[in-house]
Amino acid sequence: MNIDDTAPRAPAEDPPFAEAELPWNHPLARALSRIGRRLKRGDRRHPWILDAAVTAVVALLFCLPDLVHDGDGDGRHHPFDTEFTHLSLPGTLALQAGLVLPLLWRRRRPFLAFAVITAVLILQLALGVWLRADVAVLIALYSLVLHGELRRLPLACAVTAGALGLVAVRLPAGVHVLDALFFLFSTITAAVALGLAVRIRRGQLAVLRDRATRLEVERDQRSRLAAAAERTRVAREMHDIVGHNLSVIITLADGGAYASDLAPERGKQALLLIGDTGRQALGELRRMLGVLREQTLTPSAPELSPQPGIGDIDALCERIRAAGPVVVHRGSGKLGGLDRGVQLAVYRIVQEALTNALKHGGPETHVDLRVSVEKTLLHIDVHDTGPGTGTVRSGPHDDEGHGIPGMRERAALYDGTVVAGPDPDGGWTLRATLDLTPPDGTDLASSAVTGGAA
Repeated sequence: MNIDDTAPRAPAEDPPFAEAELPWNHPLARALSRIGRRLKRGDRRHPWILDAAVTAVVALLFCLPDLVHDGDGDGRHHPFDTEFTHLSLPGTLALQAGLVLPLLWRRRRPFLAFAVITAVLILQLALGVWLRADVAVLIALYSLVLHGELRRLPLACAVTAGALGLVAVRLPAGVHVLDALFFLFSTITAAVALGLAVRIRRGQLAVLRDRATRLEVERDQRSRLAAAAERTRVAREMHDIVGHNLSVIITLADGGAYASDLAPERGKQALLLIGDTGRQALGELRRMLGVLREQTLTPSAPELSPQPGIGDIDALCERIRAAGPVVVHRGSGKLGGLDRGVQLAVYRIVQEALTNALKHGGPETHVDLRVSVEKTLLHIDVHDTGPGTGTVRSGPHDDEGHGIPGMRERAALYDGTVVAGPDPDGGWTLRATLDLTPPDGTDLASSAVTGGAA
């Protein structure tokens, strides 16, 4: 198909909002965010600095004007002087200190600070005094909502509303009581709403941080579990490969050393078999290590050999026969069309069983191997006569390692079981059963024919 590169192209649709136009990406917003983070870090290290700063700001903005105005000598304390009492400088300082100084512990003991400020406010109103520092009660209420127990909030709001209601009643006749109540109650609502909004926001951020932490922990745990499962799988594969081939090599070497004096040609044959077995083991190890390195294959790179399957059991039996034992292999049912995963599991189970028979039964044992498929079940039966026909072998058939546990793990992948133990008539018997029914209910023995070809 020809494409005209000179044809005009439709311009790409612009996003509805540019990333730089978002409010939080504005330089001023970023600068304020950095300042806020620095203030939070400093507040965590020295929390008393912020409390002292808030107290100092309230004193400068609301206490100092009353003191300066009181020092003018005109005898008027504020515009509402006709309705409120004028105190002396020491009395004013005492009330201002009672209203402002409790803000120093407004975050550590919010209810105590609110109670002290409210008590001073009620005392002030009882004396008929008006002070601009009364704004401290709203700050204390905000701090109680943000840092205190919410179950005490209704009581605090009721006390604040009652105290400010007394202020509204004492206002001059030119100010309507309802207007004053509306304004004062609006300040209470604003303080409570702001405290709740900040508290809810902090709670949401804390939940998000906790969730992020838990997700990181779960991710690390999944990674460690995956790594442990992979190490177990690799150890099982290495045991199957190395253990089997080394058992064959050791048996052939012992037989070759024994036959070198009596029949040199048999010793030479044993050496050739040892070489073939070693090369096969080396090839399997290289294939596994190549997969573990996860190298990307280039077009010129050689392809990896496929994993062994049921069709390779005959070659496996030949290698065992070369080491001395007599192996009779029989198969029945639809074995060739099984899934590759099932075939690998069957091959490894048979390999481990024959290796154990060679290791514990010796080169003179007789091994009867049968692999059969009946409906949705696959059966593996391995029986060896042990060291001499009719001899009962005592003790565990497999030493402490990955042998029988590895076979059970492979069978468990297909809801199967492995049973191994001494036979009453002598020798050792292993029976493994694999369920060929996949989770979707189809038959692996029939569906794998098309799936494996694909």
